[in-house]
Amino acid sequence: MTNLNEPTPKHAPIAVSPDEAARLTGIGRTTLYAALAKGDLPSIKIGTRRLVRVAAIREWLARHEA
Repeated sequence: MTNLNEPTPKHAPIAVSPDEAARLTGIGRTTLYAALAKGDLPSIKIGTRRLVRVAAIREWLARHEA
């Protein structure tokens, strides 16, 4: 997966790590983790792993459009 604006192929992940979310969006890790900490960007915790749904990333970006 290289671009969040491309249609999601059937084999694309539906959730990614926060680091991958930062890489995909071009947003700094610190900014992304701050959004997670504030609850502005929802995430899922499974065991010790935190994941961010790709749909949530798209919604978060849409809310912050200028």
